[in-house]
Amino acid sequence: MKALLSFIVVLLLAAVAYAGVEMGKMHFFFGIILPYAAAVTFIIFMVFRILKWGSSPVPFRIPTTCRQQKSLPWIKQSKLESPSNLFGVIGRMALEVLFFRSLFRNVKTQMGDDSKLSYGEAKWLWLAGMAFHWSFLIILIRHLRFFMVPVPSSIMMIEGLDSLLQVGAPLLYLTDGVLLLAVLYLFIRRVGIPQVRYISLVSDYFPLFLIFGIALSGVLMRYFYKSDIVSVKMLTMSLVSFSPAVPTGIGIIFYIHLFLICILLVYFPFSKLVHMTGVFMSPTRNLANNSREKRHINPWGYPVHVHTYAEYEDDFRDKMKKAGLPVEKE
Repeated sequence: MKALLSFIVVLLLAAVAYAGVEMGKMHFFFGIILPYAAAVTFIIFMVFRILKWGSSPVPFRIPTTCRQQKSLPWIKQSKLESPSNLFGVIGRMALEVLFFRSLFRNVKTQMGDDSKLSYGEAKWLWLAGMAFHWSFLIILIRHLRFFMVPVPSSIMMIEGLDSLLQVGAPLLYLTDGVLLLAVLYLFIRRVGIPQVRYISLVSDYFPLFLIFGIALSGVLMRYFYKSDIVSVKMLTMSLVSFSPAVPTGIGIIFYIHLFLICILLVYFPFSKLVHMTGVFMSPTRNLANNSREKRHINPWGYPVHVHTYAEYEDDFRDKMKKAGLPVEKE
C-alpha cells in the first residue's frame, strides 16, 4: 500500500502538469514561475539545514571507526579506517562519498536451514547504489549544456564518453538506461525482501518513483516524443539570464519532466535525500580519531561539586569496616 500510494502520487503529479499545460495553457506558470519557486525553496532550506547542522555543538570525538587507532609507535595504525589527522579524514571521506566504502563492506544476515545465523556479502546493493548515484551525477553534468553558452569542452567530453556506444541518432546515453535499471533494482529489493519491506515508509518509495518518473519522461522526450531542443535551450537560457520567456514548440512531455524536477527540488531539503549534504556534516565521519593523542575537554563543562572517593569513605567508613571492606584511612 505504501508503494502503491507513492506511485499514485507521482502519477497525479504528472497528470497535474499535463492538465495545467495542455488544458489550462499555463505555460508561463509551469515553465517560469514554478522553476524559480522550486530553485529558491531548494536553496533557502538547504542553506538552513546546513547552518543548523553546522551550529550543532559536538562536545566529544565520536567518529565511527574500525581497526587500529593511532597509539604506540610499534603498533601499525589503520590511517583510513581510523584517521588521526586531517589528511586521513579527507581520504576516508573521499572513499565514502565517491565509492561508498562502508556500503561495500555491508553484509546480509540470514537464517539457514539448520536454524543458524549466517553472514554473506551484499555487493549487489553497493553496485546498484554506485550505478544510481554516478549515473545521476553524470546526467546532471550533461544537462549543464542547456544553461551555458558556449558549452565547456569538459561537458562535451563527458557527453561523448556517455554516448560512446552510439549506433544512430539521437545519441544513446548509457547513463539513461543505467539510472532506470538501478532505480528499478532498488525498488524491487525494497519490496522483495520482507525485512526491508517491513521497515519501508512512504518517504522511501516516493523518491524512487519520482526519480524514475523524471528519468522515464526524459527518455521518452529524447527518443520517442521529441521536443524542440532549440526551444528548450532558449527557455533555460532565459531562466538563468533572468529574462524569462516561454518559446513556442515545446512538447507537453517536457513540461511534465520539468514539473517533476521542480517537485524533487522542493521535496529534497525535507527528505532523506538530504544525506547528500549531511554526510559531510556528520561528526561520525568528519572527525579525526585522536583521543589518545590529544585530550578533548567538553566545551560545555562548568565547575560542579564532585563527590570524591575520599568524601565517600568519610561518610561510610564505619559501615565499611563493619562489613569488612578495606579503607584507605583508619
